[in-house]
Parts: sequence; structure tokens; C-alpha cells
Amino acid sequence: QLQLTMSEKNELTRSLEMVQNQLQEKESEIKREISEYKDRLLQAEKECQDALTEANRKNEAEIEACHEKFSSLEHFIRSQKLEIEHLKSNKEQLNNSLKEANQALGELLKTKVR
Repeated sequence: QLQLTMSEKNELTRSLEMVQNQLQEKESEIKREISEYKDRLLQAEKECQDALTEANRKNEAEIEACHEKFSSLEHFIRSQKLEIEHLKSNKEQLNNSLKEANQALGELLKTKVR
């Protein structure tokens, strides 16, 4: 009976050790998988952050280009307005000169007719 009990005890001890070894292997495997997932998560976060940084850089560059284009267009519009004012002034002067020339021509024609 004692021998049978000792044999069963040894058998149970071996089974317990096997189960403990399996649990330790499973725990090690789970820890390794967790570590891999953490590494992949960190890599994915880094890639997302890099993509976000690049997108922000491109957006800032586009915004700066738009500001420069806007400033350039404002300058162009101001210069065109000045040119229009200059042309209006010249037109007025030419109209006045034309009136004076027509008046002078009229006077010459009157003098010639007499």
C-alpha cells in the first residue's frame, strides 16, 4: 500500500512538474508575444507620428506658398490699380489736348474762311 501510494505520489509529482513546465513555457510564449505586440505597436505609432509630421510639414509649406502667392497677387492688384489711375489721367490729358487742338483748328478754319 505504501509503495503504491509512493508510486502514485511520484506519478503526481511528475505530472505536476510537467504541468508547471508547460505553464512556464506558455507564460514565456505569452510574454514573448506581448513583447512583439508592444514592439509592433511602438513601430506603428512611430510610423503614424512620422506620417503626421510629414503631412504637417507639407501643409505648412503649402500654406506658406499660398501666403506668398496671395501677397504677390495683392502687390499685382495694387500696381494694376496705379496703372489704371495713370492711364485715366493720361486719357483726361489727351482729351483736354484734343479739345484744345480742335478749338485751335476751328479758329484757324474760321480765320482761313475770312
